[in-house]
Amino acid sequence: MTQIPEYIDGLPNLCGSESTIEQAIDATQGRPVYPTQGGIDFSRIRSTFANALHMHQPLIPAGGGDLRTAEVISNLQYMMENQGIGDNHNAPVFHWCYKRIGELVPQLVHEGKQPRIMLEYSGTLFHGLRKMGLHDVFDTLRPVTCDPAYRDCVEWLGAPWGHAVAPSTPIQDFKLHVHAWQHHFAAIFGLEALTRVRGFSPSEMALPNHPDVAYEFVKTLVDAGYQWVLVQEHTVEEPADGSHPRRPHLPHLLVCTNSKGETASIIAIVKTQGSDTKLVAQMQPYYEARSLNRVELAGKSVPPLVTQVADGENGGVMMNEFPGKFMDAMREASHSD
Repeated sequence: MTQIPEYIDGLPNLCGSESTIEQAIDATQGRPVYPTQGGIDFSRIRSTFANALHMHQPLIPAGGGDLRTAEVISNLQYMMENQGIGDNHNAPVFHWCYKRIGELVPQLVHEGKQPRIMLEYSGTLFHGLRKMGLHDVFDTLRPVTCDPAYRDCVEWLGAPWGHAVAPSTPIQDFKLHVHAWQHHFAAIFGLEALTRVRGFSPSEMALPNHPDVAYEFVKTLVDAGYQWVLVQEHTVEEPADGSHPRRPHLPHLLVCTNSKGETASIIAIVKTQGSDTKLVAQMQPYYEARSLNRVELAGKSVPPLVTQVADGENGGVMMNEFPGKFMDAMREASHSD
């Protein structure tokens, strides 16, 4: 496949290859992302769980004492250079958080286990890490993203490039953020890796409640080739009575109709409510899934899916407890039902 340059004249490559990306994504539509299913017999398992790690650092004007002329740098760089201020001493741990899945997953695979995790990184984080020279993050993530031996274990989620929040971002700008992230990701990991990114994680899990904006949000994702989106349980409602999803562990169809009567829809995976970081760091979805059994959906027996997403670096529980809990849960869950 065509290689898209990551930088042009010192700036991240965020546009210009739309047709190349569209053709690559269209060519793989309808094909399973994981054709071998990673050795998992979905007709046998009772229940499933999915954790997603959201990673983000903003770009800030902090590269100098004068705000008018200060260089725009990553907030992580500011933390690294000012570790005596507030919680900035966490910066080296954050650095490790951004790459540690690339270390933990191969270890589990070599043990004969079947680890699974979803990752979502903002474009500003990608750019900030590159600008800081932290190439080790990309080198560590590349095998679990591209190597057939590991890539079935890690599913990347799309995101707005600059952590744009859909309800408060102009529609045309949000579209640019969506496409910019695809450009950037393809430039880093390749077009083939991008074609396997089928799910989308909205910034702050925020969905627009204005009908016209909600319609454009869904249409933007569908037009970009996404097949499903993560949604927060309390941000969606059943059309019949306005209640929250009664079966949150099953996929739903998010349907948005604008003021012109036009409708756009996409599969929605529901993230249940709760203290996200602690739940993910302590692998609560795995333990909840253990208590569930198969249910009927559209006349077929399917395993329920317990889903959570959380910041992958923020908070003491995530920084310190997640690696051990992740390893323990993956070892227990592998080859189980």
